[in-house]
Amino acid sequence: MSAGEQRIATSVLVIGGGGSGLRAAIQLAEDGTDVLLVGKRPIADAHTTLAAGGINAALGTMDPADSWQQHAADTIKESYFLADPQTVRIVTEGAAGALADLQRWGMPFAREADGRISQRFFGAHTFRRTAFAGDYTGLEIQRTLVRRARELAIPIMDTMYVTRILTHDGMVFGAYGFDISAGTRYLVHADAVILATGGHTRIWRRTSSRRDENAGDSFRLALGAGARIRDPELVQFHPSGLIEPENAAGTLVSEAARGEGGVLRNRLGERFMERYDAARMELSTRDRVALAAYTEIKEGRGTPGGGVWLDVSHLPRETIMERLPRVYQTLMELQMLDITTTPIEIAPTAHYSMGGVWVRPEDHGTGIPGLFAIGEAASGLHGANRLGGNSLIELLVYGRIVGEATAEYSAGLAAQPRDARAVIEARDEVDQLLAADGPENVRSLQRAIRNTMTEHAGVVRDEAGVRAGLAKLNDIESAQTQIGVHPDLAGFQDLAHAFDLRASLIAARATMEAALERRETRGCHNRADFPAQDDSLQLNLVWSGPGRLEREPVAQTPVEIARLIREVSTAGKLVE
Repeated sequence: MSAGEQRIATSVLVIGGGGSGLRAAIQLAEDGTDVLLVGKRPIADAHTTLAAGGINAALGTMDPADSWQQHAADTIKESYFLADPQTVRIVTEGAAGALADLQRWGMPFAREADGRISQRFFGAHTFRRTAFAGDYTGLEIQRTLVRRARELAIPIMDTMYVTRILTHDGMVFGAYGFDISAGTRYLVHADAVILATGGHTRIWRRTSSRRDENAGDSFRLALGAGARIRDPELVQFHPSGLIEPENAAGTLVSEAARGEGGVLRNRLGERFMERYDAARMELSTRDRVALAAYTEIKEGRGTPGGGVWLDVSHLPRETIMERLPRVYQTLMELQMLDITTTPIEIAPTAHYSMGGVWVRPEDHGTGIPGLFAIGEAASGLHGANRLGGNSLIELLVYGRIVGEATAEYSAGLAAQPRDARAVIEARDEVDQLLAADGPENVRSLQRAIRNTMTEHAGVVRDEAGVRAGLAKLNDIESAQTQIGVHPDLAGFQDLAHAFDLRASLIAARATMEAALERRETRGCHNRADFPAQDDSLQLNLVWSGPGRLEREPVAQTPVEIARLIREVSTAGKLVE
C-alpha cells in the first residue's frame, strides 16, 4: 500500500450520486446493508437535477383509463421495438410505487385543486401520465433523495473519481480511485459495485450535459471489468438545445415548453412540424422533432444562428411563469431574452444515452458477479427512442431493485476474493498518468472527439462519414499516448480529465462501430444511406471492445401489451 492511500471496506459501493445511485443507496441502508456512495461532483448538483419536464407513472389521476400496460405499450412502440419487454414491464408496473416512495419522503409534486397529483401530456404518451414539480422535477427529486440519504446517515464521498473496478477471476471485489481535490488514493473493498455513472452524451459538441459529466465513465469502467455495452449508437438528440452562448451550447429548453403549447417555426415563419407529423405536431416524439429541425436547418430554412425558432410568447404570461419558470429563468440568465415576448433559437442537442452497459432485466446484473448498472449507465428500457419522463422513473424503480439485489448478493457471499495484482495494476495506471509529460493537451483532444462525433455520428449518419470518423478517432487515440498531466494547487482535475478522455475514446469507438453495423433508420438512429427501417435489424447490438460486435435478439412483447400498441408511422423519417 502506497503513502497517501486509504483503504475502505463496505458491503456495497455505489458509484454515482444521481437519482439512481441515491435510490439504490437508500434501499441498501433501509435494508440494513453497509453502503458507501461515491461520486465526482457535488451530491446536490448531480446530472439528475437537470431533468426538467417530469416523471411518468400511470396513476390515472387525470385520465382514469390509463394503465401500466398502456404505459408499457407506449414505451415499446416509441422504442421502435428494441426495448426489452420485461424491463419495460418492471418499470411501468413499479412506477406508482416509486412515486409513493417519493411522496412519503416529502417530494413536492404539483397538485390539482382537490389534492390529486397533476399529470400532463409529455411527448407521445396516450394519456396524461407525467407528474412534475414546475419544470424543476429532477432537481426536486434529487433534493428529496439527498434529504432521505442524510436521514439514513449514508456515507457519501462526492469528490472521489473512480479509475477502475477491481476483479479477481472475473469477480468484483471493489474499486480504486482518487480524491479530485487532494489527490488522496482510495482502495475500496466491496462485495458488490453498482455503476450509476451516467451516459456518454458529452462526446458531442452540442450537448445538454455539462462540462466533465457523461463522458462515458460507465463504458470505461464496465468494459475494464469484463462487462459489455449494448446499443451504444442509440443516442437521443433532444430537439431543443440552446445555440448561444457558446459556453452553454446545448443547454436544454424543456420539452414542457412544447407540452404547454409552444410552436416550432423555421426562418420563413412556417410551422414546419406539419410536414413531419401533422397529427401530433410539436407533441411528436423526440426523434422526429429533432430530425425535423435538423432537416429544416440542413435544407436552408434554419435561423441565422443555424437553428429553428421555439415560440411560447403567445401563451399567457401567468402560464409561462407558473409552468415554465426554469425556461424563463435560463433564457434571462444566459441571453437576457424574455420568452414571454420573444421566440427562442434552438437546435438538436445530444441528450440521452439509450444504450449502455448490458444488464439482465430482472436485477440489472451485468453478468460479471458483483457488478450491477442502473440509470443512464444501463440499457434495456428505451430502445431506439426514449419517451420523455421515462428516465426519472427508471432511476427510482431500478434503484430500489438493484439495492435489494446487491444486498442479497452480498449477504450470500461466503468470502470476498481479493487480488493484489489487480490493485497494483490500478495503482500503476494512476502513477503512469501522473508521470505523463507529453506535448498533447487533454482538453484539445476532448474537443477533437466532440468535433469528430458531431461531424460524423450526429443526428444523421452514413457509411462514408462514420468510416472517416473512425479514422480520425485512430489519430486521436495515437495522440492521447503523448498527453501531459499536471496537477496543481487547485487539485487533481487534470488527472480526472485524462481518465475522462480515455472513457470518451472508448464510448466514441463503440458508438461509431455500432452505428456502422446498424444499416437502417430506426428511431434516433438515422442513416442517410439506409433511410428505411429494416425488420432484420430489430435486435440489439452488443459491443465488447474494438471490432467485437454481436447481434442479440429482442424478446417477444407479451400479448396483453402488444394489443395496445398502435402502428408507428414512419412519415418524416426519410432523409436525403
